[in-house]
Amino acid sequence: MSKPSDKDLSKREFLASTATTMALASLPASARKALAAKKWDVIIIGGGSAGLPAAIFAAERGGSVLVIEGSHRIGGTLDRSSGQMSAAGTSLQKAKGIADTADLHYQDVMRISQNTANPEMVRLAVDNAADTIEWLIDLGWEALPEHPVRGLGHEPYKIERYQWGAEGGVSVYRALEPKVLQLAAQNKLTILTNTEAVQLLTDGASVTGVVARGPDGQTLNYNAANVVITTGGAGGDPEMFEYLNGAPLYVRMAYPYNKGVGVKLAESVGGYIRGKEHFLCNDGDVLTDTAYPTPQLANAETNSERRKPWEVYVNVDGQRFVKEDSESVDVREHAVLQQPNHRYWAIFDSEILSNAPPFLLGWTAEEIRLAFGKYHMFSKGETISELAHWAGINGSNLENTIARYNSAQANDKDPAFNREHMPLPVTTPPFYAIRMQAYSILVFGGVAVDTSLRVLRKDSSPVPNLYAAGEVLGKGTLTGQSYVGGMSLTPALTFGRLLGEKLLDLGT
Repeated sequence: MSKPSDKDLSKREFLASTATTMALASLPASARKALAAKKWDVIIIGGGSAGLPAAIFAAERGGSVLVIEGSHRIGGTLDRSSGQMSAAGTSLQKAKGIADTADLHYQDVMRISQNTANPEMVRLAVDNAADTIEWLIDLGWEALPEHPVRGLGHEPYKIERYQWGAEGGVSVYRALEPKVLQLAAQNKLTILTNTEAVQLLTDGASVTGVVARGPDGQTLNYNAANVVITTGGAGGDPEMFEYLNGAPLYVRMAYPYNKGVGVKLAESVGGYIRGKEHFLCNDGDVLTDTAYPTPQLANAETNSERRKPWEVYVNVDGQRFVKEDSESVDVREHAVLQQPNHRYWAIFDSEILSNAPPFLLGWTAEEIRLAFGKYHMFSKGETISELAHWAGINGSNLENTIARYNSAQANDKDPAFNREHMPLPVTTPPFYAIRMQAYSILVFGGVAVDTSLRVLRKDSSPVPNLYAAGEVLGKGTLTGQSYVGGMSLTPALTFGRLLGEKLLDLGT
């Protein structure tokens, strides 16, 4: 899904260059040893969407808080997040006369997920989401003027409860950063950047701390009453990504420090993984190469609400597999999910290329035409058979598929899929195929927790003193087998906030 803002900030711009911030990365070895000599109330592994709220609330309650962050900066994936959040009963809704409740939000999430999301965890998220939005507003976060809305890019809510800021995830970070830096300057919060958590300490029964390696390679033991894993997903590690999704990491665009470390740590002390069976990809874009993971080359406009399709979608067998103009993004995504290697081709001819709105966002028809002599994912042929050969598609099947489609177009009736938008046949050479790759950069499998966010063993018993929040829980827990608007970032912020509010009382 595209970000709601086209503003793009570099990593340097993302984190303000304040003296306090720079100091986070430059602690000498002696200072780190001093930090290792004390026992912390809370150690948080990961300073992103879930870790920062947990740190803020725990520090404000008077706890001694240490954040261990693998990157050179804090903020996690907020620099590339769309920043989309959803909540019911907010002041933003009330200002626009929108009546909504957490119960209705819960029902919508379960409807969109087809009752595959974890009901207890969804309930925890939606019951506390409005308080998270109000907290962000108090910190200075602002939603776009027309928000809340019902949806963007995926299945819409029944009620307008979906919102984000002008800079996407960066808007959220800009609200959090001053509070984090203030607490750090007041010595209420300590952050170690460029520091990797490599092991959990235990006394044989309970987690007692973290073994962490600093930028100088020195490994130290940091002791704590409570440890919170908020390390994000695994889009920066193809092997861990496939382990948690059962599907390859096709595209290289995720946060590079999301390497599945939190999952490894949780499993090392008995935690288990759930939700990977819910893996879902988007409905496809154009990638640069086949040496996965590879960069994205172009975004395709496959959303029929914004652009009705003129192209015919086929799989590697040359067969159509979906109603191309289905209004349901979820239907199209699940259809692509069933195709070999989550891949398909958009087939069209020279007349469609000349007359249709461009299929690729930001590309002109002429730029698309020139791409067929330049990029590997673009194939061309003077006949359908030749096109199939160069694209790597079953030729005889593709010829039959296009013939049947042209007959349906001529008769204005598609018996195969009931497609309605068929403005032109595919009859005028040259013929074109753009190879489309569906993908996800999010992990659906993640660490299992209970509604107190305690990491669970397979027998449902909690690992004492160990908690988790954010994407490390896996997207499948809160959205099931569908993409549900605002149910990634909002629960991450919310669960982090809840842990920060309660951690000093939860430790055993």
